[in-house]
Amino acid sequence: MNNIQATTSPFPYTDIRFADIQMLRYRVPEFESLSIRQKKLIYFLSEAAIAGRDILWDQNCRYNLPIRRMLEAVYRNLSENDEENENERSAFLDYLRRVWFANGIHHHYSMDKFRPGFSEEFLRAALQRINYPIDETLIRVIFDPELLPKRVNLTDGEDLLRTSAMNYYAPDITQKEAEAFYADMKAAHPEEHQPPMFGMNSRLERNEEGGLQERVWKSGGMYGSLIDIIINRLEKACEVAENEEQRGVISALIDFYRTGDLLTFDRYSILWVKQTEGDIDFTNGFIETYGDPLGLKASWEGYVNLKDHEASERTRKLSENAQWFEDNSPIAPRFRKTECRGISAKVVNVAMLGGDLYPASAIGINLPNSNWIRQEHGSKSVTLGNLTEAYAQAAKGNGFYEEFIIPDETSFDIRTAPFSLLDDLHTDLHECLGHGSGRLLPGVDPDGLGPYGSTIEEARADLFALYYIADAKMQELGLVPDAEAFHCQYYTYMMNGLLTQLIRIEPGQQIEEAHMRNRALIARWLLKYSGAMELKRLRNATDGADKTYLKITSYPALRQAIGRLLAEVQRIKSEGDLAAARQLVEEYGVKVDATLHREMLERYKKLGLAPYKGFINPHLIPVCDADGQITDIKIQYDESYDRQMLRYGRYYEQATTD
Repeated sequence: MNNIQATTSPFPYTDIRFADIQMLRYRVPEFESLSIRQKKLIYFLSEAAIAGRDILWDQNCRYNLPIRRMLEAVYRNLSENDEENENERSAFLDYLRRVWFANGIHHHYSMDKFRPGFSEEFLRAALQRINYPIDETLIRVIFDPELLPKRVNLTDGEDLLRTSAMNYYAPDITQKEAEAFYADMKAAHPEEHQPPMFGMNSRLERNEEGGLQERVWKSGGMYGSLIDIIINRLEKACEVAENEEQRGVISALIDFYRTGDLLTFDRYSILWVKQTEGDIDFTNGFIETYGDPLGLKASWEGYVNLKDHEASERTRKLSENAQWFEDNSPIAPRFRKTECRGISAKVVNVAMLGGDLYPASAIGINLPNSNWIRQEHGSKSVTLGNLTEAYAQAAKGNGFYEEFIIPDETSFDIRTAPFSLLDDLHTDLHECLGHGSGRLLPGVDPDGLGPYGSTIEEARADLFALYYIADAKMQELGLVPDAEAFHCQYYTYMMNGLLTQLIRIEPGQQIEEAHMRNRALIARWLLKYSGAMELKRLRNATDGADKTYLKITSYPALRQAIGRLLAEVQRIKSEGDLAAARQLVEEYGVKVDATLHREMLERYKKLGLAPYKGFINPHLIPVCDADGQITDIKIQYDESYDRQMLRYGRYYEQATTD
């Protein structure tokens, strides 16, 4: 029994709230019952998952780290009794907490730069009191709204590199130059039928002659001192690995970090996919490309998980039937995989989040991202069960469904509908089978969809999940209670894509984030073409206000339309049809109706809820004997958000300019 279950008080899922963010905590069930070897493995992998934090901060914007150091120095010396500046002090704390949460000075979802609520004079005076050097460039970056306004800009027709603040490319490099550089690199390897992910682990810079060159992230290269720390923690994890296959995976990752060689990364990825024995797993490295407007360079992330054996029965049934799902997909036969290889899936409990998965985290992950490895060797998918549990616990009784679901006109009862079960099943299908389905035609560039690639890929996986969550196969496998259980998932997904996700956007802005564009694309296309949905204005019986609601008139017709859209999105992906991808995303996934947006913001504000959630990690503390040997690992859940951020900043910070 773990120490959470042993207490009499309920687990504190919710914690501090600030701005538009609610911080949550997650349990790590059964941690106390693990062997000391397993605890040490989790501990060392967790240390590796946190150690690279500053890599991500620097990737997100070249000014992030010096700004964070400056703000944290001020925080440590703030006076709680300064009544004269209480409003400024409160605004400063709000700003710093948002910067911590976003791993930088730009919002983690909208990509817009934060606007401080405190004055420049307040910051200057605070810095002078502690004799902290005032850097005028940093002051300007914080307070000038016109300077570096967006971390990632995806506006069609603009130079996506020159208008983005991310730090994957030197500031003077244009989009045209970067695209030509990587086109030439790929053209130099035309014989590659197993192409590495060119550009994944490097910053593109100018050399002394004015040409372009990569600065590779590796030991002895860029971020070398941080990567050496990660290597050290991985070496310690190697010593307590659960089996030889797991030890081989960790060793291959160490080799990649030492060399920066992309072929070595592919070798590691293949070993990782095939290694399915044992209870503990992890990812660590340069993984997702959402932060690069060209979709090439990967942000650093790491996390550690512990298998949930009971819940994994659900994903086991899906992965064992992967070929059936592929063969019965509504996509064209030439885009289907003739053989689904190496697809594995499980439900896990997170033990530690790091990098681009912290504090805001995905709830499902499917890796690796290499198309040819997926096709020839398979993929591994996880649903992060204790995170979805935390979300569900925090949402109980918050009034959201009552406010936004159309009253008395749905085929399900919001009091008893299996929302959490269907959400988890959607995630399972999306990660386990959706991302692993379909294939590229021979010769198609996996990066050919450019800035639209991430949105199209997420739409493909979501459509796959939506199509099959309504299939009779779900009931045959014992995964849903009845044939109409999927109704609540269809409704809440479409409601989110059309209406409620708008609460995450500032007035006057368009949709930027890939997952949000994906959901809008799907729901708006279906609203137009399915003939199964409509938006209605109804008088609310409780408050007498006229409000906009979604009404689904035919669930079977909606599913048929989902199948048609899935077929088209898979065609775009398989053929690398950039023009069609651009048309689909720009027409349905980007623009915002100002009137509808204003209504959603007003209705949501009355609920008093925070639209974004993130997590405070548990604190793993080694217990050592007189000889310094670890004899146990204690887990604590009471570390505050501020204290954790300051601890990470002090303990893990290294120079990132090496």
